[in-house]
Amino acid sequence: MNTVQLGSSDLHVTPICLGTMTFGEQVNEATAHAILDRSLERGVNFLDAAEMYSVPARAETFGATETIIGNWLASRPGARNKMVVATKVAGPARGMDWIRKGSPELTAKDIVQACEDSLKRLQTDVIDLYQIHWPARHVPAFGLVYFDPAKDKPVSSIEHQLEALSGLVKAGKVRAIGLSNETPYGVHEFVRLADQHGLAKIATVQNPFCLINRTVENGLDESMHRLGVSLLAYSPLGFGLLTGKYDSSGTSGPEAPANGRISKYESVRKQRWGRPEALAAARRYNALAREHGLSPTQLALAFCYGKWQVASTIIGVTSVAQLDDNLNAWGTKLSPELLVEIDKIRWELRDPAL
Repeated sequence: MNTVQLGSSDLHVTPICLGTMTFGEQVNEATAHAILDRSLERGVNFLDAAEMYSVPARAETFGATETIIGNWLASRPGARNKMVVATKVAGPARGMDWIRKGSPELTAKDIVQACEDSLKRLQTDVIDLYQIHWPARHVPAFGLVYFDPAKDKPVSSIEHQLEALSGLVKAGKVRAIGLSNETPYGVHEFVRLADQHGLAKIATVQNPFCLINRTVENGLDESMHRLGVSLLAYSPLGFGLLTGKYDSSGTSGPEAPANGRISKYESVRKQRWGRPEALAAARRYNALAREHGLSPTQLALAFCYGKWQVASTIIGVTSVAQLDDNLNAWGTKLSPELLVEIDKIRWELRDPAL
């Protein structure tokens, strides 16, 4: 794999990124280290984490993923210099009262302290890409559909947050900055304020993008293209729906895969990935894959890997075998005819996991 530049930053990463939110919950430390070893062996140079991980989020596992990565980096001499390490500061707590005591805010002080804590857990002197996990202001995200001005609350401004991020860059603690779960407005505003005040420019936005959630293509892609911001696509397999493992069993009940995230965790079934419409759409795409001699995983990943909008696709795995399967899908080409069939399904079913 050739590397791609993230935005206008000096970061060059592989077009596949290892997502690590399962580390510390579904994946123990020994297995996580084996996955990290294999990922590096196969040439992936990009890791993504977050202070709130593992997922599903619990007070007991807050920061566990970063700690596991930090232990791996410390025990593998030379590995840190080969890796681009990304992590995220959580936005307002969203019911997680163990994050900044459940504060509805994300202040400059919060950002700086969270960065310091992540540096310690990661056992590194610098975070290559530091991202805001979700906006402090009210936005329709994580399954919400409509923006509601009545839900706006006074919070730290984008300029205030950007100043804090820029301060971390100037201090040498962060190399580049990014956003996650953002809107076109948010991307434009971060870029505008950076230009206006001479602050650090965002390099990336990390948003969901997969066959059952293509909302990036509803305007965000144009904003990112014209502003020189790179997309990091997360959940390319729709939390497992697009692997086909739920096709016959559904997402709950005795026949559902015991270790699947959706079937294992009720909290996940209550989210966008647990909607019946999302499973119905996934079954359509999975059947299409088989009709064309592909596995559902190959189709879903090749779709993301081949999209011009995507700089790097974040894959999350729970085993070395699963990692190899995801990496082996690289290079799979989807025919123009197959892409037309994909778009026909999307026109009919839209984005059920938005």
